[in-house]
Amino acid sequence: MIGLLNQPVIFYAKDRLETIGIRCFPWTVFDLLGLAPNKRALHVFDHPVAQLQHQLNAFVLDGKIEEAVAEVKQYFLQARAQVAANSMLYKAGTAMQVAKGTIPVSEVAAAAHVTVRTLERNFKRSSGHTVKDVSGLMRFEQVRNRLWMDPSANLARLANEFGYTDQPHLSREFKRYSGISPAAFARKAKTGQQMLSNDLINLSS
Repeated sequence: MIGLLNQPVIFYAKDRLETIGIRCFPWTVFDLLGLAPNKRALHVFDHPVAQLQHQLNAFVLDGKIEEAVAEVKQYFLQARAQVAANSMLYKAGTAMQVAKGTIPVSEVAAAAHVTVRTLERNFKRSSGHTVKDVSGLMRFEQVRNRLWMDPSANLARLANEFGYTDQPHLSREFKRYSGISPAAFARKAKTGQQMLSNDLINLSS
């Protein structure tokens, strides 16, 4: 399990690496897995999800990736059905998700029908992060994804679209979560797209 990140995770493999990952919102992950919140850097635990390993390994070895993904999806859909949809954190998280991270903490608390202090205390205890931290990450990811798809996107317009005070504010927050400026990321994205385009041309020739 990997928590919220401010830097990319890099995996190294000798030949080829295939992974099946599940992305959980921080306010539901512990409820979803039936675990108590844990703030330690490393959390070692036994969990029923490990029982999927044998079947998933068989699917992967047979090249049946879609079947493997479906198996994992079904497991977590069943687990999700056990999470209370009327809980305070669920309501708060849903409000943040719908607003894509642009909603003030006071409005998140109102959506959850609690005070800001109660929300912050419970959110931090459950996820290990503040509402503001998670909202900031949500906005960052949207800007990052937009720049990956369109490296020439205007940063001032993106700042306005995603609720940043101005372009410098966007740049500071982007660097906080990624370690590089949005302009540097856009340059990398443009280079990556060019390399992918060249590979596609070579494969079709």
